[in-house]
Amino acid sequence: MKDASQFTVGLVQMAMAADPEENLHRAILKVEQAVDLGADVVCLPELFRSQYFCQREDADLFALAESVPGPSTDALGQIARDAGVVVIASLFERRASGLYHNTAAVIDAGGEVVGLYRKMHIPDDPGYYEKFYFAPGDLGFQAFDTKAGRLGVLICWDQWYPEAARLTALRGASILFYPTAIGWHPNEEAQFGAAQLDAWRTVQRGHAIANGCYVAAVNRVGHEIPLAGGAGIKFWGSSFLTDPFGAAIAEAGSDVEEVLVGQVDLDWLEQVRRNWPFLRDRRIDAYAGLDQRFID
Repeated sequence: MKDASQFTVGLVQMAMAADPEENLHRAILKVEQAVDLGADVVCLPELFRSQYFCQREDADLFALAESVPGPSTDALGQIARDAGVVVIASLFERRASGLYHNTAAVIDAGGEVVGLYRKMHIPDDPGYYEKFYFAPGDLGFQAFDTKAGRLGVLICWDQWYPEAARLTALRGASILFYPTAIGWHPNEEAQFGAAQLDAWRTVQRGHAIANGCYVAAVNRVGHEIPLAGGAGIKFWGSSFLTDPFGAAIAEAGSDVEEVLVGQVDLDWLEQVRRNWPFLRDRRIDAYAGLDQRFID
């Protein structure tokens, strides 16, 4: 019998094809591969059903959206139920006509959707025109009880905000999952690539340390060029799992598909928090102003 204080995480780093059905089929195969490696929870990359369509503003691309629950959660729910595994899937949610979100569905081991997280921080940068497609999340920062344990989910651009990690950890999450689609503009990689990747790793390791929890970042790989042309985005992979000390447990390469597995140890989390009691020593009486855009 598996120790109740431990569970195994599977991270699916994959490249996306042009066909959404092919991506769903391949994602299911990779979930099965993670299960074969012992995973109790499997997380897919951000918007895994398609190539990263937010590189341009095109109203026709709203046709990629689907209801949640819907076709993807039904298919993933089946494999979750068959394998007894929790699945985290980031999807382009059609909530209503003209209202769309970037949404992570948490599918428990019985196959049911036990919760949704809608991406709160929506970027608008060259090649990342997400504000055109997604309304900001309105469900807040949450943690979800699953067969494996209590999990937190945030999405990509949320990675840079300590408030998001903190509030999710305060909900009792032992691990923060970040399904992600991030990479380099090819003409910037030589000059800025190493520093950008290091910053991305560092800020998330900081979330793990500051909150005494595990962090899992799950990115895609591949060089995706829009149909309209342009340089595209070279997604940098480098998915990883880190412990509450910020130490890497598992890490993928930058340009290959991989299924990573690593263990979450709740007893180790307890020990770290006893010796680094950051939650105990927070000055909750002194943080007025964090709800302000800027303090003049």
